[in-house]
Amino acid sequence: MTLTSGPSTAASVAAAPSRRSSPLRHVDWLLLIAVGGLLAIGAPLIYSATRNLEIAAGGDPHAYLKKQAINITVAVVLGLMTALFDYRMLRVYAPFVYVLSVLGLLAVLSPLGSTINGGHSWIVLPAGFSVEPSEFVKLALCVALPMLLAERRDMETEPRLSDVGLALGVAILPIGLIMLEPDLGTSIIVGCIVLGILAVAGTPSRWLTALVLTGAVGAFVAVKIGVLKPYQIARFAAFTHPNQNTSTVGYNVHEARIAIGSGGLFGTGLLRGPQTNGQFVPEQQTDFIFTVAGEELGFVGGAVVILLVGLLLWRAARIAMRAEDLFGTLMAAGILCWFMFQAFENIGMALGIMPVTGVPLPFVSYGGTSLFVNMMAVGLLENVHMRRYV
Repeated sequence: MTLTSGPSTAASVAAAPSRRSSPLRHVDWLLLIAVGGLLAIGAPLIYSATRNLEIAAGGDPHAYLKKQAINITVAVVLGLMTALFDYRMLRVYAPFVYVLSVLGLLAVLSPLGSTINGGHSWIVLPAGFSVEPSEFVKLALCVALPMLLAERRDMETEPRLSDVGLALGVAILPIGLIMLEPDLGTSIIVGCIVLGILAVAGTPSRWLTALVLTGAVGAFVAVKIGVLKPYQIARFAAFTHPNQNTSTVGYNVHEARIAIGSGGLFGTGLLRGPQTNGQFVPEQQTDFIFTVAGEELGFVGGAVVILLVGLLLWRAARIAMRAEDLFGTLMAAGILCWFMFQAFENIGMALGIMPVTGVPLPFVSYGGTSLFVNMMAVGLLENVHMRRYV
């Protein structure tokens, strides 16, 4: 027995390091399938939404498609790099990530910032590229807040009031700077990230209720003192009265609902949507990309998009529940809340059940910064998942 089991045991021990040395062997393939499916659907939808626009302007009808292909390539590289870097080391670098994100917001509010589509949220770089620093705040808070909360408590105790106060203090600064741009949609998403992380960390429900009420009062005060622009207030008014002002502030949602409703069960066919080809829905390649799916791919195509988003959220929730430490759990939970609310808000405003706030649909809408940050978030999810085996 000794001679038989000895070599076997030795071989298994020798083989163990090699099995544990490659985290890529434990990739969550369902998560990647969900992301890949959304990217594959988004690219032709972007092309359909922009080709006639470019033709009318005398440009290349494939311009947006080519740019999105570059964006996807860069995003995949960033996601892979994020997945391979051990997330447990982020505890050390979290303060630097947070500070850099705040500095980016300050740069936007300086003369370096530019206004695009009514939002002063961008920094325009040479060669026509632009960066939206507020997108990086989502990722920064998904790292910084878990670091604070995980360092100050363990899984068996609930956060102290000082812990919650410290986390809120870290979050309030970037939220305030984003509101000054003003970017209401991103501010709400960041608020959902903060609430989600605090809830998963075990914060008492009475404290969370107080935070929600405080946020509501803060929003009311922001409206009264003029932090929000008149067009943003008008969007909320249009949401409460959807059948009024359909030719002005309610135009986007009115045309979006027509586009989705005209798609029927199977849609008009890719590149054959009358509303899309006629450019009736503004910002269709970004904020209202779901209207292209609804019109040209129909109810079935829209359902596929929603199912892929659901698959993405399920895998994120599963990764959060199975993480090996509290830091990984809170980080994955923050990303889950981020993707969940942003997808719901984007699809909801296209359907008319949410006010228009100008947020893209993750992995489907056109954009560089948003896609880069989203893919890095997926890299962190994969990172948390793979490190359970390493």
